[in-house]
Amino acid sequence: MPLLDVNGTQLHYQIDGDGEQTVVMAHGLLMDSSMYDAQVPALRGRYRVIRYDHRGQGASQATRDGLDMDTLCEDAAALISALDAGPCHFVGMSMGGFVGLRLAARHPQLLRSLTLLDSSAWIEPRRVRLRFHAMRLGAWVFGLKPFIPAMLTLMFGASSLRDPAKAGLIAHWRERLASRPRQVLRAVKAVVQRTDVSAELVNIRCPTLIVVGAEDVLTSPKHAAFMAKTVANATLVEIPAVGHSANMEAPEPVNAALLAHIGAG
Repeated sequence: MPLLDVNGTQLHYQIDGDGEQTVVMAHGLLMDSSMYDAQVPALRGRYRVIRYDHRGQGASQATRDGLDMDTLCEDAAALISALDAGPCHFVGMSMGGFVGLRLAARHPQLLRSLTLLDSSAWIEPRRVRLRFHAMRLGAWVFGLKPFIPAMLTLMFGASSLRDPAKAGLIAHWRERLASRPRQVLRAVKAVVQRTDVSAELVNIRCPTLIVVGAEDVLTSPKHAAFMAKTVANATLVEIPAVGHSANMEAPEPVNAALLAHIGAG
């Protein structure tokens, strides 16, 4: 299990392929780098693909601090530099996109292109943040298991949750979520308390692909459309009948959009 010492922590990473250009992939909250399993086969024949786990999640070091989005941005910058990956095509899903937005605005020399999958520059409304805080506190006391049904309705679209063909995918992540240690709730707190970076969107200059599920209830198509209008050189792709995990719910159209985007970069 390769671990990289960067920015005061140890990050787990894996590399597939050996192309001249590199794609770096950052996962969503409560997930890990395996959430890109459906994208790697489409990429590794042409690109060097680096997936990593954020500090405090997956197989990376379980730190108590440094879980805020600004520190995670610097983690990503240090990893890209340490692995000689820049300028790279950076792909971030949800929380990984929170990191990617900051990275593109603050370290433009490290990015060749940016892809945001079901992500946002804004914070959640106060009522949603209060709901997340309540769930987090409850999970500290009772564990994650009682809250997994609610988590799944946020992670996946209603169409996917009803689709028998996606039952295996849903069951897989139900099991993965149930196995998460309570310590991962520190990362939940950091995401809920993140700052709004919408003012930094104008600083993003690299070609940017914004993908959103039409049924995403966490980072809505409305927010995605606004980012696409605000970021220079941005392309918006909305995937029907999927939710917050578009790359897992509908890998074929997401892969097609991703390959077209980075192939032009």
